[in-house]
Amino acid sequence: MSTMKTQIHYKVPVLYEDNSILVVSKPTGLVSVPDGYDMDAQNLVSVLEPKFGELWVVHRLDRETSGVIILARTEKAHRSLSIQFEERDVAKVYHAIVNGHPVWNERVISAPLRPDADRYHRTVVDHDNGKPATTKFRVMERFARGAHRYTLIEALPETGRTHQIRVHLMTLGSPVAVDALYGQKTPILLSMIKRNYRGDVDEEFGLLERLGLHAFQLSIFHPETGVEMRFEAPYPKDITATLNQLRKHALM
Repeated sequence: MSTMKTQIHYKVPVLYEDNSILVVSKPTGLVSVPDGYDMDAQNLVSVLEPKFGELWVVHRLDRETSGVIILARTEKAHRSLSIQFEERDVAKVYHAIVNGHPVWNERVISAPLRPDADRYHRTVVDHDNGKPATTKFRVMERFARGAHRYTLIEALPETGRTHQIRVHLMTLGSPVAVDALYGQKTPILLSMIKRNYRGDVDEEFGLLERLGLHAFQLSIFHPETGVEMRFEAPYPKDITATLNQLRKHALM
């Protein structure tokens, strides 16, 4: 019996490239680096290297998180970018669709985090053994239809801990939508937000069936020129479609 796995053809939009760096928009479902539990699984580097040559990983995005990610094309660029991330000279902006309506419009949370804290490999808030972690949040839009409430939030992480935004939002009582690890797995369906929905609920596909988190913007200093550069990753189709329907049927 064959044990070969079906390889998914991932389209990875290139946002910028030169001899030092490659900036792309990572699709959901693709891990950033080889998975320690499945070394044969596709990852962003293995998908890109056949076309762009050797690449060095500088930072990561969760498998289900989409959005902007930068890779180094030389060892020198890798060292420079790694130092920028370590010294927090990099500015990151995420957009998240969350469950519920926060009671705040802006909030800063500083809660130390400890990764891989249980058998599900979750990150937890740990005031004794966690590493410092701070995130700024701002409400962008609120949506409501009947009992279903969602909010589009901007997140600016000042640190880069594993699952930081997801855990901090859960701690604030507003978990990211469709987050099976820290919230609810329930997808966002059109029937939830459209009045007099006439489709077959039993056969309905979700507007959003994966983690509602997108790395929207990244700012770095170019490793060769020192010039500040800002990159933005447009929303993928599923987030765009979800927001369009929320704005059409459930905008407050």
